[in-house]
Amino acid sequence: MSIAHVAPEPVGAADGRAGFRQWAALAALTLAVTLLAVDGTVLALAVPALVVELQPTATQLLWIGDAYSFALAGLLISMGTLADRIGRRRLLLIGVTGFGAASLLAAFAPSAGWLIAARVLLGVAGATLMPSTLSLVRNIFTEARQRTRAIAVWSAGASGGAALGPLVGGALLEHYWWGSVFVINVPIMLLVLIGVAVLVPESRDPRPGRFDLLSALLSVAAIVALVWAVKHTAKAGVDPAGVSAVLAGLVGGVLFVRRQRRLAAPLVDVTLFARPVFTGTVVASLIAIFAFSGLLFFFSQYLQLVRGYSPLQAGLRELPLTLASIAVVAIAAAVLTRLGVGRALSVALLTAGAGMIILAIGEGYAGYAPLALGLVVIGLGVGLAFTAATDAVLGAVPKDRAGSASAISEMAYELGVALGIALLGTLHTVLYRSALPDLSALPGRTGDAVHESLATAGHALAGSGQQGAAILAAARDAFVHAMQSTSLIAAVLLVAAGVIAWKLVPSSRDS
Repeated sequence: MSIAHVAPEPVGAADGRAGFRQWAALAALTLAVTLLAVDGTVLALAVPALVVELQPTATQLLWIGDAYSFALAGLLISMGTLADRIGRRRLLLIGVTGFGAASLLAAFAPSAGWLIAARVLLGVAGATLMPSTLSLVRNIFTEARQRTRAIAVWSAGASGGAALGPLVGGALLEHYWWGSVFVINVPIMLLVLIGVAVLVPESRDPRPGRFDLLSALLSVAAIVALVWAVKHTAKAGVDPAGVSAVLAGLVGGVLFVRRQRRLAAPLVDVTLFARPVFTGTVVASLIAIFAFSGLLFFFSQYLQLVRGYSPLQAGLRELPLTLASIAVVAIAAAVLTRLGVGRALSVALLTAGAGMIILAIGEGYAGYAPLALGLVVIGLGVGLAFTAATDAVLGAVPKDRAGSASAISEMAYELGVALGIALLGTLHTVLYRSALPDLSALPGRTGDAVHESLATAGHALAGSGQQGAAILAAARDAFVHAMQSTSLIAAVLLVAAGVIAWKLVPSSRDS
């Protein structure tokens, strides 16, 4: 008998409370989602080294970065629903094995094309992990207070993993080659595989219905087209290709929703959006992730390009964010019990917004203390927000629809990440360029490099004397001003998400 067919054991004690075995199972599930989050942010640090080794074209380099998110975002809904049908534990075991194998393919890729293919496979495997782990948590922890605490642990793994990516990548790249950021996945995934096989019980929708392939294809087409359009427009501006992709994505989305309303066993239960707690949480989460992901992307660059830290030093200075988001685990259940889900989510988002304002102010000072304070406040707010949002989504649906609900929630997460980096990235670039001094005295290529980004400016102006040093200092000032403006805009978005949560998400679990 294969490990995927081991008979499930009782979930917990007779009173429904989880015991040691269930908390150990949570550790395995959280480790999987932490590694997935790390993998989403660690590659950026390895790009300079792999460019030297593999010599990709500019187009190939874009696909190395984007292929993973396209595959992951496009398949989340299909994989979440597939997990409901064939078994969440079974699909998780398949996904963990595939993720480890794809990591090895990526680590030892002999060419850029090989690496792109491996990144696609990583995205496919990753799409099985997020909804499967979350829906398994929903089914393992049936008592409300324990479930909230378990979700807090899971959320700390997701948010903390994203912030740990630069630290892990920096540590590895200071001692090993670029492929090490993928090799590290293999032993960790092996631990997850053993832990899930031994500790996690199987669960599935008892009446799943037929898996509709056309719905799956429509969801992939709609999501990938929209995500590609956002990324393309952020890089190339508005053009016919981007507009066509948006229209294709919208048409695919409309056809997908109409088909779900007609099917007896839909791929996604669109009636879930009739629940205020579900809709409000998904919308608030998307806005919050949009703001948070944009911050993480540019703050890492700020620490390295403006403050002059190495990748490892920059990662260490982002630790307050990670530690604060993990510390929320200790208080999340009590806060949600006292305030209710809606108010807790709103307060968490407003707290994160206040942290963004502190960070924006701190970016204009030379010391590190204001930055650390801002990161701690953001970490506390984001950690609690992730916990409250996830608890609200899973608490709003029946257990047998946990996989579908989890997939929708994670879809909002992935879209928020893509939109945050693309749109806030474009805004940051526009603000940076508008704040630059007159570059007409510089040679053509050097001026273009300074205008392109601060990273290219540093390379172009290296060793160019006093004039070059003055221009570089002005470029850094422009970057800081753009970063502060972007941070304040992110703060406004978090406040808006907090208001949405207060208005739309009920605080009572019975709403």
